[in-house]
Amino acid sequence: MIPFSLPRQIHLCCTPIDMRKNFDGLSGLVTTVLKKNPLQDGVFVFVNKPRTKMKLFFWDRHGYWILYKRLEMGTFQMPPVDCVADNSPETISLAYEQLLCIIEGIDLTCVKRNKRYKLV
Repeated sequence: MIPFSLPRQIHLCCTPIDMRKNFDGLSGLVTTVLKKNPLQDGVFVFVNKPRTKMKLFFWDRHGYWILYKRLEMGTFQMPPVDCVADNSPETISLAYEQLLCIIEGIDLTCVKRNKRYKLV
């Protein structure tokens, strides 16, 4: 479980990144590659090329957070494009539940989501 609430948008970067990037490097990626504002546009998820490491990057009220996960076995399963909404070439917008499924190793291609009411 992620130790904070995510009421904001979650953006998964489609391009694999170098996991040696720190706060400034990730902030630069968000600004230049993803064309988003790292202070306001939500949580940004980055994965390396072999899909064994993941970083979550976001701004809290007082500073940046980086959450880093390294898998000891297996890979992160990326969602198919038809399972997510608001797609662009650089990012995929995810729901909080989809992010948790990716982190927990659940394949989103075989998950069936039942219809639920959504406040618009």
